[in-house]
Amino acid sequence: MTTIITTNELSKTYPGKRGRGGPVEAVRSVDLEVAGGEIVGFLGPNGAGKTTTLRMLTTLLEPTAGEATVNGFDLRRDAVNVRRSIGYVAQAGSSYPLAIVGEEIVDHARLYGVERSVAQARTTALFAKLNLAGMEKRAVKTLSGGQRRRLDIAMGLVNEPPLVFLDEPTTGLDPQSRANLWEHIRSLRDDLGTTVFLTTHYLEEADALCDRILVIDQGRIVAEGTPEALKRRISGDGVTLTFDDAAQAASATTVAGAFPGAQDLATEGSTVRFRVPDVGRAIPSLLRELDASGVHLTDVEVRRPTLDDVFLSLTGRSLRDDSAA
Repeated sequence: MTTIITTNELSKTYPGKRGRGGPVEAVRSVDLEVAGGEIVGFLGPNGAGKTTTLRMLTTLLEPTAGEATVNGFDLRRDAVNVRRSIGYVAQAGSSYPLAIVGEEIVDHARLYGVERSVAQARTTALFAKLNLAGMEKRAVKTLSGGQRRRLDIAMGLVNEPPLVFLDEPTTGLDPQSRANLWEHIRSLRDDLGTTVFLTTHYLEEADALCDRILVIDQGRIVAEGTPEALKRRISGDGVTLTFDDAAQAASATTVAGAFPGAQDLATEGSTVRFRVPDVGRAIPSLLRELDASGVHLTDVEVRRPTLDDVFLSLTGRSLRDDSAA
């Protein structure tokens, strides 16, 4: 399989400001590979180096050290061809509100040297694919949030790049528009063979879309793998038991603590939380033991590990909470 992105000890250090401390190592010796046809999610809390890495890979920021190739072009020595061979959809978008939708895409293609007739044909095809057909004559400012985001993606694809970078592609969209855009992102890979490198702070988005996930924290890659492989790093499924009162919860804590494989046991008021390796097999036996102990269970909740659990275990922070701050 063709490697589309490869980095070797890619680093970025910012000089310290006078009187405000020493240099800041935003990205420290990052090694990563992205294969052709992958959808790769790049996750990290604010200040972890995610945006800096993305800006280096798209030639918007020069590395301090290390090497990288993008689409076979050296990031340092052939930045022009890197830019020609990628699509980039910025978080804030790049379409001009007063522009006419169809003209905006054609003009963007012309900047890549695409002939006008070819640009117009590509615009028609992209608009059909991204549910923008019939909007060519409208002003950009009249589009909905979801339509404008799809327009941004069309702009990033009109030069037919083998690799597209999507920076927070669904930020600010309502749930229905977000779900629709997920389908369009999948189609980039499935129908066009495009490699997608995306950042997101919606962990359910990364779980649903990505073939593989890279997690960066404090400037270093701290984990990588498929969503399922990363979730398997969290030992056990979560169980929450609720009782009539704290006394019964205390009795249940004793039962749960003696249960084979139980870990991370915590009691708060009338609620008991813990993890067990295989909740499907464990719950029937556990319920029988609780019944035999005479406690009255009012509610039971079972929760499989999520990417948020993985992120919390790796960084000590919730990605969603951190991004919203």
